[in-house]
Amino acid sequence: MFEPFTDVVPSIFGTLNQGPLTLTLFLHTIIILPMFWIYKSEKKRLEEES
Repeated sequence: MFEPFTDVVPSIFGTLNQGPLTLTLFLHTIIILPMFWIYKSEKKRLEEES
């Protein structure tokens, strides 16, 4: 599943190309974490309005 990182110049794309699990975890982290932040801020705003 994990292969040695053999790029001469390390980059974010080389890191993401390590396997499907790495890409999946990265994308879910990038997408899910802002959703929690937006949810909490909107919930707080709606509670202040009512």
